[in-house]
Amino acid sequence: MSTYTNAKELSNLVLGKTTDYCSQYNPELLQAVPRSLNRDSLGLKAEQLPFVGEDVWYGYELSWLNDKGKPVVAVAEFSFPCTSANIVESKSFKLYLNSFNQTKFSSWQQVESALSADLSATADAIANVKLFPVNNCPALALSADNALCIDDLDVEINHYQLAPEILSTANRNQESQVEEYLVCHLLKSNCLITNQPDWASIYINYRGKQICHKSLLKYLISFRQHNEFHEQCVERIFCDIQRFCEIKSLSVFARYTRRGGLDINPFRSTIEKKAPKLRTLRQ
Repeated sequence: MSTYTNAKELSNLVLGKTTDYCSQYNPELLQAVPRSLNRDSLGLKAEQLPFVGEDVWYGYELSWLNDKGKPVVAVAEFSFPCTSANIVESKSFKLYLNSFNQTKFSSWQQVESALSADLSATADAIANVKLFPVNNCPALALSADNALCIDDLDVEINHYQLAPEILSTANRNQESQVEEYLVCHLLKSNCLITNQPDWASIYINYRGKQICHKSLLKYLISFRQHNEFHEQCVERIFCDIQRFCEIKSLSVFARYTRRGGLDINPFRSTIEKKAPKLRTLRQ
């Protein structure tokens, strides 16, 4: 369990509590979680982050009324820079999006502007918002990738609680420099507050001494009973690989399955600020 589970910043969250759904636009429903809560435990300072990147969310259940009261539906893409002071707590995000349901807006642009302004205020950084018709969102097209899947390796698993020490010898005896693009679809962690399971495919692109694939797989499986938010898991994975393995460049990208009409896809990298456009079958 993470050391910040009982942090006072989490005590007032709606997550894990019974709540009423509001169908009239209400930006006050949004709640923020300081990124510093887990970054302090990782020894990360806001002014000296070892990565760049963003958190990309997709909203599949966004609807509002036009001026004549007719429902409009859309798919939304939200992106937040990893340098924002806060993450948006996901349940409050869902409640906020539901508050659009019975509210009239004159145009798609008005909705987009409201979303951008409210989410930027919550994250304390510019949030980029794009709305798409439900039958035409290019970013959500299924696309093939050339990542090497490590799921079928024959390994014995003894750790289902986070065990970063598994990586301590992952490339100790390696001399040659390689560049690899790996994927594991077995990542599972649990919500920090509710203990609900979070499922993801995680893509790791690195250059440096070759990492033992079996050790990496065991390490990723050790998240199975670990409690942490999506964004925090990805930053932990990034930092653990960087700490234990001699890596010259590293990108870590998790594609989480959706819950309540939202999926969260954190991306952290030493070289690229923007997440690749990639969608898995499970999304």
